[in-house]
Amino acid sequence: MKRRIEQILADRDRVFEGFFPWLEEQYDSASGGFFYARSSKQSGEFTPDIESTAQAFNILERCGLLKRLTRGGKEGAVRFFQSRQDPGSGYFYDSDPNMRKDDVMVGRALGYSTNALRKLGAEPLYPLPKQNEWAPAYMASPGLYGQWLRSISLVNSWRGCDRLCNSAPYISVLNTAEREPYLQEAFRYFGELQHPDSGLWGQGSPYVQVSGTFKLLTFYNRFNRPLPRAREIYRSLLNILRREEAVDMCYIRNPISLLTAMKISIPGEDLAEIAEISLRNMEKLKRADGGYSREIEGSPPAPNVAQVKNGEYYPDMPAAVPLGKGELEGDMNAGTQAILIRYTLRELAGLPIRHLPIPDSLFADVTGKPE
Repeated sequence: MKRRIEQILADRDRVFEGFFPWLEEQYDSASGGFFYARSSKQSGEFTPDIESTAQAFNILERCGLLKRLTRGGKEGAVRFFQSRQDPGSGYFYDSDPNMRKDDVMVGRALGYSTNALRKLGAEPLYPLPKQNEWAPAYMASPGLYGQWLRSISLVNSWRGCDRLCNSAPYISVLNTAEREPYLQEAFRYFGELQHPDSGLWGQGSPYVQVSGTFKLLTFYNRFNRPLPRAREIYRSLLNILRREEAVDMCYIRNPISLLTAMKISIPGEDLAEIAEISLRNMEKLKRADGGYSREIEGSPPAPNVAQVKNGEYYPDMPAAVPLGKGELEGDMNAGTQAILIRYTLRELAGLPIRHLPIPDSLFADVTGKPE
């Protein structure tokens, strides 16, 4: 069965033809960052952003290229991330002021930037925000935290669970005695919300519920708590993969990430089927420019913030933060997920790492001979 899975993955590696020239095209040597999409660069209306740049370097790392960074490529990347840090708050921001209004985007930018600088052997220019000093008002007491949890809408499980998980960093900095009442509030409420038959959380389409469940699982794993109803979740996931249409790259990636985070034994026949379905769905999102689109209809102009996406309503969303023109084109958000899917499937199958072939001529401004 392992040989069959390896053959499935090897046959599908052809869908990455043209991907790395596309990735190289998004690089901006002047800033040291990466653009989100071709239209972002060609339109002249956008600049390289934190998330796309971090995702691009994650791709380079996963594909074995990070160790080939030239001195200039490394210095450019460090300069990019350091220039985005606000000296007053310690957070990292893109130029669009609407980004600061979304706590999820701000939290991601902080994580992306600090992790990238660490990998590059550098540090932020200014002190990082201390979670206990910048904690939101709901962290004043376990009771207020419980009220806040119950105020988050799960009409869209994906967005709602993402917001619930955004409280984890504030809880993690508390000492053990202080932390426990908050965790009791969280896990008691999560237990009330979980659907007993499916094991999933919240509302929305089946794929949206899987995505929300994956988000919530990161909370359980962070605090070393077992995931309840794992068997029901696994059964639901298989049924959804077999029956539902995946119209978003996240709908392909999130089930794979959920399986990885669940840390369960997957029968070989199931894994072969999961690989075939996932890679077949991924191929539908490949574009003529060599990249992948997040959505079946094209690349979303604002990948993190939208009131309606693929017919799914996202409540309580701030103003959009556009990164591109939303054309039928590859985008960095989808590209990093496609690479993750490919490598994670090999990991789930217990196969050795085998990198995709990448010509030495690519990324001349970023990689080359190691220092």
